[in-house]
Amino acid sequence: MTSPTALRSSPVALRGRIGQLRDRASGRHSPLRRLDWPLQVSVIALSVLGALLVWSATRQREIGSGGDPQIFLKRHVLNLAIGLVLATGAMLLDYRILRAYAPFVYLGSLFGLVAVLAVGSTINGAHSWIVLPAGFQLQPSEFAKVALIVGVAMILGERHDDRDTGIRLDPGHWDVILVLVLAAVPMALIMMQPDFGTVMVFVFVILGMLAVSGAPSRWVIGLILCGVFFGAAILQFHLLKPYQEARLTEFVRDNQHASSTGYNVNQAMTTIANGGVTGRGLFHGTQTQGQFVPEQQTDFVFTVAGEELGYLGAGGVLVLLGLVLWRALSIAFDSGDSFGTMIATGVVCWFAFQAFVNIGMTLGIMPVTGLPLPFLSYGGSSMFANMLAVGLLQNVRLRSRSDPYAL
Repeated sequence: MTSPTALRSSPVALRGRIGQLRDRASGRHSPLRRLDWPLQVSVIALSVLGALLVWSATRQREIGSGGDPQIFLKRHVLNLAIGLVLATGAMLLDYRILRAYAPFVYLGSLFGLVAVLAVGSTINGAHSWIVLPAGFQLQPSEFAKVALIVGVAMILGERHDDRDTGIRLDPGHWDVILVLVLAAVPMALIMMQPDFGTVMVFVFVILGMLAVSGAPSRWVIGLILCGVFFGAAILQFHLLKPYQEARLTEFVRDNQHASSTGYNVNQAMTTIANGGVTGRGLFHGTQTQGQFVPEQQTDFVFTVAGEELGYLGAGGVLVLLGLVLWRALSIAFDSGDSFGTMIATGVVCWFAFQAFVNIGMTLGIMPVTGLPLPFLSYGGSSMFANMLAVGLLQNVRLRSRSDPYAL
């Protein structure tokens, strides 16, 4: 706190302090006003647009089966509402206090992954779901992404902010080893489901957080090389299930009609091309309304935007996703400590990788992995986890070092 003597000797500082107190009293710098609104508006816009795209992708199917044509829309909106509540909770709890609870968050995620293996259900070839009453399903691996980011941020952030010496240190070899052990346990449990796409998200998040933390570069390079050799070994010795191997290799083949995976990708590309520049109009896409693209409300929701909103609408989706990533990077840069920086970095890596893979597989440049498009794809677990991540970003933003009114 500035001393009275210093204030008397600095009229400018005194006027500045009086201005801060006046702003606080007027509510001009309340927490609500100091949120990162470009981030929040982009997230809500993507979620609302996702609700419309999911509705368009499912209404004809429900009408044909005699169901409620708005059932997926209603559930998506409900998921969004619950997600916003979770985001608010994640925003209000000081992330610096969350550091102390990181081990419990991590252990809770492991409990969920074990539970799904014990009592879960198999859907689309993956034993990743816990079926709940009223038709709801829970996917613990989505929440494990948040837990992993918090746990890794605790390890790397503690090393940076050494309270004993007051010196900022880069993570050492033992810190990297601890991070790898921390990540290996949930990754092994997820591979048992099996869910190769989520494991790849974990790998990318770990690499990104280690690179930003200042960990020895030989570790980052070595992990990338190990990943390449491991992937080659998986394909060479056929360690994956047949449908998973087909997903990873089909996109480089010429005979894309030869399997269901190739058919899905071909239909996705046709659907996007069918939209042209301005699109066919919402609810008027012939490919979408004809239900030519399987799992269009989840894995291939971007194709609805491509056909019905056109290249302009699909480009708008990319712009909104880019705004989310840009604001998250800004929050990481402005964070008041390394723990906050690591959290924001992990979220950026998660969203960037998942969006790239999802959109890439609809364009035929990435294998089909079953990863949802953040904020747009239908799915409660995905929406909840995404919103928790946004809440953590806003949490770090509210306590940023660049904000003189930080909480």
